[in-house]
Amino acid sequence: MALTLRQIEVVRAVMIAGTIAGAARLMNVAQPGVSRTMKHIEASLGIKLFARKAGRYVPTAEARDIFTQLQDVHRKVEDLQYSIGQLERGLGVELAIGSVPSIANVMVPQAISVLMRQYPEIRINFDILKIEEAIDYLMLGKGELVVMSYRLSHPSITFEPLSKGRLVCIAAKEHAVAARTTISAREIAQYPLIGIDPRDPYGAIMAGIFEREKLEYHIPIRARFGTTVCALVKRNLGIAVIDAFTVGDIADQGLAVIPISDDTEFQTYVAYRADAALSSYAERFVVTLRRVMDDLIRRGPIGSDS
Repeated sequence: MALTLRQIEVVRAVMIAGTIAGAARLMNVAQPGVSRTMKHIEASLGIKLFARKAGRYVPTAEARDIFTQLQDVHRKVEDLQYSIGQLERGLGVELAIGSVPSIANVMVPQAISVLMRQYPEIRINFDILKIEEAIDYLMLGKGELVVMSYRLSHPSITFEPLSKGRLVCIAAKEHAVAARTTISAREIAQYPLIGIDPRDPYGAIMAGIFEREKLEYHIPIRARFGTTVCALVKRNLGIAVIDAFTVGDIADQGLAVIPISDDTEFQTYVAYRADAALSSYAERFVVTLRRVMDDLIRRGPIGSDS
């Protein structure tokens, strides 16, 4: 007969306590259950493990070697439980992740904050990458995953859908459009624009709308990164169209966020090597990040009027 870990725990408790009642207290279980388990073990093994002496259970001579090995098994189980506990806290684990700037500024830090509450001992290596850097980052093993604003075509990279976002218009608080509840592409085109590059994934969305509506638009200032665009808009140098994730925590930035009435929805992705499975920590990060991003789109940026 092979003893289960539960049966080993019962035998050890009886050995330590010396009584059935004491073993039940140690295990925080009912006394009859311990008694029945002991009878079943002895009947199955065909040997008597304990002898009753002066009201106590004393190991029999033939069972002493078994008890020595049970102690070894118990120690190994305790060591295993300790190691599992360390993993549950993330001790000794380093998670390397990359992200394009638009999602890296607000969304990824929020997700990391949640992840570290769950795994307080985990170490995070977080890189902000340009889109063109993402493939080398993964293929050279610099990180486990990259958060992307759109998918590329690469046979060795898996692109998993993450969250759907949308574009918004931002303006300085004193700008003429700041008080609007919505704004259309036609209305946006009436003002100088900051930072919309048609070659950018998000810029291409608006460029497509402008082209479809046969609208001309003026871009006196171009800036690649969303934080720079926000700084320029705050100085009332023009308005901008930007992804909602970049302005996910816009409170105290002196900007108005205005929903765009045209369809500007886009899909974001998590990219990782096709020949490697994500670690459980990376999977948890992806689940957390997706929830953070979905929540932002549902409620609107903090500090906006949406």
